[in-house]
Amino acid sequence: MKIVIMGCGRLGARIAGMLDEAGHAVTVMDTSPSAFRRLPQGFRGAQAIGNGMDGPALERAGIREADAFFAVTQGDNRNYFASQMAREVYEVKRVLCRIYDPLREKIFHDLGLETFSPTSLGARIMVEMLLGENEKGG
Repeated sequence: MKIVIMGCGRLGARIAGMLDEAGHAVTVMDTSPSAFRRLPQGFRGAQAIGNGMDGPALERAGIREADAFFAVTQGDNRNYFASQMAREVYEVKRVLCRIYDPLREKIFHDLGLETFSPTSLGARIMVEMLLGENEKGG
């Protein structure tokens, strides 16, 4: 599978490494060249400097041939906008979008994006940890 990942932070670099290790053709794009230092040793994919909200930058990263697109920058609006471009303009089959704000995550999901909110997931896990510990101990 050909995959473009926008954002080479901790999550983007981890996703890139996992998909590269699984044998997929991965291109990671970021606005900062220093972000690529987070990629794992031996990463075989491509690196593209650019803004994922910019069509020509996405095209240089291979969006036209991509089977999947991940938007995992720190900005919810950036992730949403780039995801919409990937889905609507470039007709990428799978578009996955990280959204921190749970309210936005629901709105963007209702608009047809595959969304993931680490805030919602983290809260759910921590509450389960707390309640599970209370139930075990009491």
